[in-house]
Amino acid sequence: MSDEMDLRDLKEKEIYSLGEDFRGRSKNGEEISFTNYYMMKNKTPFFGVSGEFHYARMCEERWEDELIKMKLCGINVVSTYVFWIHHEEEEGLFRFDGRRNLRKFMELCGKHGLYVILRVGPFDHGEVRNGGIPDWMYGKPFEVRSLNEGFLKYVEQFYRQVARQAEGMFFKDNGPVIGVQIDNEYMHSSAPWEITTGVSNEWVPVGEEGNDYMIGLKALAAKCGLTPAFYTCTGWGGAAAPDTMLPLWGGYAFRPWLFYSYRGEHPATEEYVYQDYHNNAAVCTGDFKPCYEPETRPYSCCEMGGGMTCCYYYRFQFPYKSVDAMANIKIASGCNFLGYYMFQGGSNPTGNHGAFMNEGQVPKISYDYQAALGEFGQVRESYRRLKSIHYFAGAFGREFCTLQTVLPAGASDIAPKDDKTLRWAVRTDGKRGFLFINNYQDHFRLPDRHHEEISLWLKDEKLTWNLSIAGDENAILPFHFNLDGIDLVQASAQVITRVSHAGETTYVFFVPDGMQGIFRFEDRARITGTDSNIYKCGDLVSAECFGVEKDDAKCRALVLSRSLANDMYLLSDGRLVFTDETILEDENGIRLQSVKSTALIHVYPAEGFGESKNIRRVEGGYADFLGAYQIQRKEKKADLVVKQVGPSRYTVEIPEDAFEGVKDLRLQIWYTGDIGNAFIGGRLIHDNFCNGAVWEIGLKEFEKELKKDCITIYLTPIKEGVNVNVESAMAARSEEVKAYVAKLEKAELVPVYEMKIA
Repeated sequence: MSDEMDLRDLKEKEIYSLGEDFRGRSKNGEEISFTNYYMMKNKTPFFGVSGEFHYARMCEERWEDELIKMKLCGINVVSTYVFWIHHEEEEGLFRFDGRRNLRKFMELCGKHGLYVILRVGPFDHGEVRNGGIPDWMYGKPFEVRSLNEGFLKYVEQFYRQVARQAEGMFFKDNGPVIGVQIDNEYMHSSAPWEITTGVSNEWVPVGEEGNDYMIGLKALAAKCGLTPAFYTCTGWGGAAAPDTMLPLWGGYAFRPWLFYSYRGEHPATEEYVYQDYHNNAAVCTGDFKPCYEPETRPYSCCEMGGGMTCCYYYRFQFPYKSVDAMANIKIASGCNFLGYYMFQGGSNPTGNHGAFMNEGQVPKISYDYQAALGEFGQVRESYRRLKSIHYFAGAFGREFCTLQTVLPAGASDIAPKDDKTLRWAVRTDGKRGFLFINNYQDHFRLPDRHHEEISLWLKDEKLTWNLSIAGDENAILPFHFNLDGIDLVQASAQVITRVSHAGETTYVFFVPDGMQGIFRFEDRARITGTDSNIYKCGDLVSAECFGVEKDDAKCRALVLSRSLANDMYLLSDGRLVFTDETILEDENGIRLQSVKSTALIHVYPAEGFGESKNIRRVEGGYADFLGAYQIQRKEKKADLVVKQVGPSRYTVEIPEDAFEGVKDLRLQIWYTGDIGNAFIGGRLIHDNFCNGAVWEIGLKEFEKELKKDCITIYLTPIKEGVNVNVESAMAARSEEVKAYVAKLEKAELVPVYEMKIA
């Protein structure tokens, strides 16, 4: 295929401040503000990367490590629902202890330099019981989600309690909280009243008072002390979005709610087709139908599908490559503020009297969400792939945010199952920019593409790429990119970040799968040691390093394979660590978390680490620029005792010393059946809707209980040939089943090691 785009008469985008409703100043003189196109920090463009993390859905002892992992992935904003029902399950009895300790969570975010957006409802949804509205509100003599005196009285009491926890935590007080979301999907979405649903199928009101409701709640929040730099609201689905709130968007390609009443195949969606979300004249496909002119507000996201939970009628294994592909689509389409839901999975708390806090279509406890970070700290492929995009946003967001979207003709009309047309877009100012390519589609695999030709006409030149790309892959390719005074005219490689050591600057790139890395610099530049301004990577690049010079300017380029880029962690001092395990960095140093007692890591520059108790330099590495280090701990052996005690019921005994010397233990279970349920002492601690993946349970928070009790696994069977017999004159019913399918195939205990390495 050959395609081209003319950028010679590109009209400059009008950028202006959104004023005081979207501005906050701290006591130490910092400022957060917004233009109509991007967020600014101290009057400089700032690329926001937000990840959703529900504190009440995780044991508080795990919070800090997970926040550090988010930071190491390039997240700079943590978004969290404050579920009313979690804090006031019983009327007048507020709880902010343990996993409900909102203040402690915000303090940890602040400690690690992460901004916070509080999503305070009163209605949140998030697959929580009643959308977060307490059960006791159902019987009150007024409607919820309405501007009536009764409802506002209780919302005010809740807001004041939240504000008390957040006192001193707002940006104006030098705290981390920059934003507050009011309600969620008002006039767009609702949730079942779980105390009646299944009998009467009754739902929490969706709302009908439009902007008046949102403005009224915003004023109430401010009155109660919830005073951020800016307020946000849901943008999608015709939800109410007043001019004084930042509308936030998203996109889900995996939609379990379709199956509440539908029983067919999930369709391929429009989420992986490029759009122009910041263009008044553009007609976008899908759910983007704002109630305002698109160019008057930045296109910002809070709910890009960072995963998805299985519901009872839709079981699937979430494809992790879908997440960075969506990030690619959103950025190319004009987004300067990414937001993932969920980024961190979790487990629901149990109510004060045993009530379950999730809504009925999803598991009662598990809210793992197949997210980038699992509910027990598991690092998923999506996390590893996203680092490259987030590091880029952190290093070059200032320059990137001002670039505008330009699409080739017909780009936004590509059908989801069109596997003939290459999907591409550009962010540019007409002189420099980035070529975006997406070759991923949900529920339909796009083929490998070969020898695609794309040309861009700039003012004084024509740039042409001849490239290939693998199926399920995406790419962001720079043109006229400034490397410390040297012009990288174009590259078939994606830039990740810029690091400096010993006075030398290195730009880090990776080559997307299926592509050959080619770099062409300005005519006056030379690849160090050659007479050429062009560098071509080997066909099977793992890591290559070369220098480039022009007059007195010089720098290095470190070029990685996609696989090695996924393994890369950027440390605070600019060192790079490469491992398929997990790196954490805090004020106490650098730690490795691993499910293996022995690990090999690589470091750039090669002498980046010294040797210590747990780490030593070894031979190997890549050429002379990546050092190899061996990390080793004594291996922990822990054998399980599994007994079958019923047709689909099993006990699992954990050895008494299993927790000694390890960070955590994960119980992995392979089974066939409908639902997996795990109990300790008769209490449900975890559950799983069977989707063919390994069922995993973190055991650290149950250590004390497991020293005196075993785990009971009950597998709800898949029933074949079900009939309910009601052929009786009396009030009797019985279920007749031809076959039950439920079996625990295998169970293993996986230790999680933690080793300090620097």
